[in-house]
Amino acid sequence: MAVADLMVLVFSVILYDIKEAYFPDSYLNYTPICSFVITLIYISLDCSVWLTVTFTFDRFIVICCQSLRSKYCTMKTALKVITMVFMLSILQNIPIYFIFEPREVINDVPWSCYVKSSFYTSPIWVAYLWFGTLLTPFMPFALILLLNTLTIKHIILANRVRSKLRASNREACHTDQETENRRKSIILLVAISSNFIFLWMVNLVCFICVQFTDTQFLETDYNDSFTIAEKSGYMLRCLSTCTNTFIYAVSQRHFREELKNVISRPFLSIANIFKRWNTKGTLSKKANK
Repeated sequence: MAVADLMVLVFSVILYDIKEAYFPDSYLNYTPICSFVITLIYISLDCSVWLTVTFTFDRFIVICCQSLRSKYCTMKTALKVITMVFMLSILQNIPIYFIFEPREVINDVPWSCYVKSSFYTSPIWVAYLWFGTLLTPFMPFALILLLNTLTIKHIILANRVRSKLRASNREACHTDQETENRRKSIILLVAISSNFIFLWMVNLVCFICVQFTDTQFLETDYNDSFTIAEKSGYMLRCLSTCTNTFIYAVSQRHFREELKNVISRPFLSIANIFKRWNTKGTLSKKANK
């Protein structure tokens, strides 16, 4: 997930948005290279989204399907799933490269990328656009909501049973760490679902507008409300690739411990150096005496 999210930031933010704003005349704006970068953006986005789905499914198996946990939640299975997600994302987005044409030709050199008009009228391209949008983000919306709802339902039922058992054992007055951990899991799952849906919603609305109005993708009229909404949707979509990994990571106790170690290690090293100097100074003073 972290690698896929980093790919989105590199391809979408650095090689496309920053290039468009600050280096419009660079070689990255040649039409073949521009088309290739946009294709990489969509590949990395699909990888990021579907790895979030697979991680959500993994959590569902761990919490709700104890019988499958030992078989599914293994390093071997994880490698297979990750490889499959990356390969399918690449295959599904290869046609993206062929939907662009030069925005202008200067001295026989094609510049920038413009979506072909046939992309909105050709039945094959229209079907491909619908297929791609159903695959990302419609299906991830549904799967993440379904899996997290089932997981939360399972946790709530387990908490009720546990509360009744503790009440019968007269332990209800004590703090239940297991129930507290489950409550945190519910908050985490709700945060993941709402974050993903909210940050992709603008992009989804833009897609629907393109299908039922005369608007087009990648317009450059920044006085147009659709262009502003489209660019805002792309910004929020990039943000979504960061926040899910951040939420998952920060919620893990081991990750927080490692993060504390990374932050504190330079200060501990400096403290140890000063401590050694002080020790050497004390020993040399004693030796002189």
